[in-house]
Formats: sequence, structure tokens, C-alpha cells
Amino acid sequence: MPGHKRVLLASPRGYCAGVDRAVIAVEKALERFGAPVYVRKQIVHNIHVVTELEALGAIFVDEVDEVPEGAHVVFSAHGVSPAVVSAASERGLRAIDATCPLVTKVHREAVRFARDDYEILLIGHTGHEEVEGTAGEAPDHVTVVNSPEEAALVEVRDPSKVVWLSQTTLSVDETMETVRRLRERFPELHDPPSDDICYATQNRQVAIKKVAKDADLVIVVGSANSSNSVRLVEVALEYGAKAAYRVDYADEVEQAWLDGVETVGVTSGASVPEVLVQEVLADLAAAGYGDVEEVRTAEEDLMFSLPKELRQDAAGSRDARALGGRTRA
Repeated sequence: MPGHKRVLLASPRGYCAGVDRAVIAVEKALERFGAPVYVRKQIVHNIHVVTELEALGAIFVDEVDEVPEGAHVVFSAHGVSPAVVSAASERGLRAIDATCPLVTKVHREAVRFARDDYEILLIGHTGHEEVEGTAGEAPDHVTVVNSPEEAALVEVRDPSKVVWLSQTTLSVDETMETVRRLRERFPELHDPPSDDICYATQNRQVAIKKVAKDADLVIVVGSANSSNSVRLVEVALEYGAKAAYRVDYADEVEQAWLDGVETVGVTSGASVPEVLVQEVLADLAAAGYGDVEEVRTAEEDLMFSLPKELRQDAAGSRDARALGGRTRA
């Protein structure tokens, strides 16, 4: 009804199985081995999560050569290249691999296609940790394609032996447009054996598409370096939201954004704890947006085992599994 302020809350949103597993891995490592536990790069791309883990005794470093010899180090959910694994081993570090299993799947695909002498066109963002890790599995066989426009610039040795893989956190639509353009140039382009884009990334994009068409404003909770959070802003705008902004915290929502707005869409990236969303909802309620309608497009129930280094005496408890979700419907 005209003049009625409301919130459309996208679901699924927030933590995915891989993120939950990685965060729990750091928490359990601190419990089991004591502080400090070192983490290469941000365990997940969320400033709140990193700050909370630092308070518990985690120390985040850029490279393993910053970790004291013999110490425990956790590899982030985004994965690492074999060179990083070797460097950690050379320093006698006790490594805990918290790479998301869905990223590990892409690594294995890269290894297999490189072994068969395929040229791998890796759709993703140069410099992103996940892309660096995947490319590092087969550096002589991988070319990174950053956008649909870059598809026109790619050169390959043998157009009959080319395959595409992708970063798991991309926009589904943009990735498929890149593939379409690559296939125009290389008709024999092979597809990966299964979809590389994470189920959670896809689910969150589907949900915000449904919300965006009815939203005057969309607020995405997530950090600036979170690829999937940034994509949610782009998808919201592409699918009809009149405005869309990303925030880390509720106090970053500007009053001016709400001027003249009746319907606010809210979602969060796959590395965002639900408490941050609830703080946004509380502030919106105080501003008159107390009517919250959940827009659910999928149910998620995927669970991943913790890294093998942390599974001991964890069976049957939250230690054993990280909750997230694969689509049931």
C-alpha cells in the first residue's frame, strides 16, 4: 500500500557452509592449540569476523614467511597454491587447510585439465586470493579472464583443447556472458564437469533478484573485499532496485538513502554473520521499517566436515560439521 514502509529480507543470505567451516576451524584451533594461531590472509572476507577472531588470539598474516617456525597456520577459505603449501612445509609450520571444499573442487579440475594439456581460461578477478590459488595449481596452463570484454583479447595455442573454469563467487549472469563470448571465438570450448560457481553465491543472487524488482533501496551487508557481496549490489541494481549500497555495519546506513523510500531490500554476503543483518533490521525498525517480510527462494542444508587436523574427538558435535546449505528445493 502507498506510504507503507516495509523490509523485504532476502533468504538465503549470510554464512555459507564453507565460511562457517573456516571460521569454526580457527576457533577450534585456538581452543585446541592455544593462542596464537596464525592465519594466512583473511580467513573469510569480512572485517567483523576477522576482528572477532583477532580478539580470541588469531594473528592474520599476508604470507607464511611471517609465521614463526613450527607454529600453527590456517589457510583461508579461498585456498592456496601448491607453492604456499611448500613454503609452509619448509618452515616446519603445522598447517590446517580451511579451503572451502567447493574451491578445492576447482583446484582439482585445474590439475586434471592441465595434466591433459588443456589451456584453462579461468574466469575471475586477477589478484583475488581464490584466483591466485587456482592459477597456482597449473600456472603454465591458466589464463585469467576478468570480464566479458576480456574474452575478445584471449589468445590460445590450440582452440580444440580449451576449457573454462571460474572463481566460485562471481555473478552468474556475467560469468555466463563471458563464456558465451569465449565460445563465439572458440566453438570447441569445453565446460567444467560441474558448475564452479558456488551454490551459495547462486542462491543469494537468485534471492536478491526477486527482492530487487520491488525495492526502492537494497542494503547489502558485506565487506568491500568480499567478491560475492559486491556482486549482490550489482545484481540488485541490474534487476530493478532503484538504489543499492553495501555496508559493513548498520551505522553506515545513511539517512539520506531512506528519503522517500517505502520498500527496503536487505541481504548479506556469504561471509557475513547474521548478527550484522539483525543490527541493520533493528535500525530500520527504529526508522519506521518494522514490517519485515522474508522472501525465501531456496532451503540450504549442506554440511562440511572440519579440516582433518581438527576432526579428532569432534564426531557428533558442531566440531565435526560446519553448517551452511545446499539447495533442497
